[in-house]
Amino acid sequence: MTDVLELPDKWECVTCGHEWPREAQPEAAEAVRVVKDAHGNVLVDGDCVTLIKDLKLSGSQVLKCGSKSKPIRLVDGDHEIDCKMDGTAVFLKACFVKKA
Repeated sequence: MTDVLELPDKWECVTCGHEWPREAQPEAAEAVRVVKDAHGNVLVDGDCVTLIKDLKLSGSQVLKCGSKSKPIRLVDGDHEIDCKMDGTAVFLKACFVKKA
């Protein structure tokens, strides 16, 4: 991590302000993936999201702007969100949704 301040008795993250004792070394191997929506809100499993743009699916199906999802599940890969919208299971990129 490059966003860490080394203080005499503790470490401090410049980005979020989290502090931890100096004895505990920050572990780079335990990188937690943070998924943010189009407005910068952090998404977690179980959130509901709304589309901010019309999206074409394969065939002639279109997901309309404003469509709300069932609770989402975050997954690894290029498309971070697995959910159901309008009765269709889809994988979405977080940049096309906002937290509902």
